[in-house]
Amino acid sequence: MLPLITRDDLAAGIEAGAVVVVDTMPAAYYAKEHLPGARNIPGFPYDRAAEFTDEHAPRVLPDKAAAIVVYCANVPCRNSELVGARLVRLGYPNVRKYREGIEDWVAAGLPTESAVDGG
Repeated sequence: MLPLITRDDLAAGIEAGAVVVVDTMPAAYYAKEHLPGARNIPGFPYDRAAEFTDEHAPRVLPDKAAAIVVYCANVPCRNSELVGARLVRLGYPNVRKYREGIEDWVAAGLPTESAVDGG
């Protein structure tokens, strides 16, 4: 189980540029909407999460020492746990999970980006 981060702490980390945010939704969902500045490592289908993480992490997360926050859709979604756990196995020591995901973020009225608007 990954350590958790709250919405408020994540928002503050994004604002301060202190965290690297990783959206673990499939690429089409990421393109439609993601947290500000988020990068994408798909964690679905679940049986390919490790493969996708191995493939994307070196390019998407070149700094293994960075403070990383993974998220997916909501609490039941497993993508972020699978990708985050794999990142830890790959040598990323500072990985936390925003368990409530983008649904909680949007419900709180916080901003998102999309590939369409250049985010």
